[in-house]
Amino acid sequence: MTYIIEGKDLSKWYGNVLGVSEISINIESGIHGILGPNGAGKSTLLKLLIGQLKPNIGTIKIFGEPVFGNYKLFEKIGYCPEFDTYYSGVKAIDFMIFKAKLLGFEQEKAEKEAKKALVRIGLEGDSNRLISEFSMGMRQRLKFASSIIHEPDLLILDEPLRGVDPLWRINIIKILKEFESKGKTVIVSSHILSEVESLTNRVILIHQGKVFAQGDIQEIRGLIDSHPHKISIQCNNPRELAREMIFYDFVKNILFNDKEQKIIIETDNREHFFSKLMETIVKTDSDIREIISPDDNLQAVFDYLIGR
Repeated sequence: MTYIIEGKDLSKWYGNVLGVSEISINIESGIHGILGPNGAGKSTLLKLLIGQLKPNIGTIKIFGEPVFGNYKLFEKIGYCPEFDTYYSGVKAIDFMIFKAKLLGFEQEKAEKEAKKALVRIGLEGDSNRLISEFSMGMRQRLKFASSIIHEPDLLILDEPLRGVDPLWRINIIKILKEFESKGKTVIVSSHILSEVESLTNRVILIHQGKVFAQGDIQEIRGLIDSHPHKISIQCNNPRELAREMIFYDFVKNILFNDKEQKIIIETDNREHFFSKLMETIVKTDSDIREIISPDDNLQAVFDYLIGR
């Protein structure tokens, strides 16, 4: 198998702070998700991949070439950082032209590709506005546009959907799948499982700077579904709802918050729980205001597995 990315024993630290530790990864073409809670080391790993950081230990190659200091290789790589990277007082179109020229485009070609990229992410009508006037979601889309302006063979995205409205989440996911269909490689980092789940079934889980698990996303989903879950329910009659639910063997504990008319139910079987919950809501004629699962996230899975 030909690997697009080959990383071996990658370690990076900042003084006494460990970013990543002894990570080895081999990534072929297609879309891959890098998952982990905030502070897990995802951003450090991505910066190593694009050559923005040099590992203290280990080696990394992309397309068979070493990355750090290999400037010609950057023409094949697109990068969308987690945080905003623009100059204050610059218009969107000027920012995009600047990015295109950095990638080697002549002025006329840079203007053409900049306009095309802005159309692609729905910002053509705002091209002459200052970026500082953009909403968070618009700035995020602009960053994404700047990462794909040169149609790179490898696209590396750090939390690309953060702050983006639902419609443009769908559109960005569609664009990324178009990249995959052309045989390109996409690396997406996130701390939200459902975001990556909508893109790919190939994931790498990182925790405390190490690869914690790697493989099919369905296995990760299974970990979430099998660990004890807390579901918060706010309604007009929480105690009546609790009286009905407490007799099910998959309900392990119920906590009350009478001030907010809320109960928190702990269950070890989400599927059965939600099935019976719907029946009980109808039976008790409950007026449900909110149902949320505060621990339905990767941090909860990591905490559960490590504690276990």
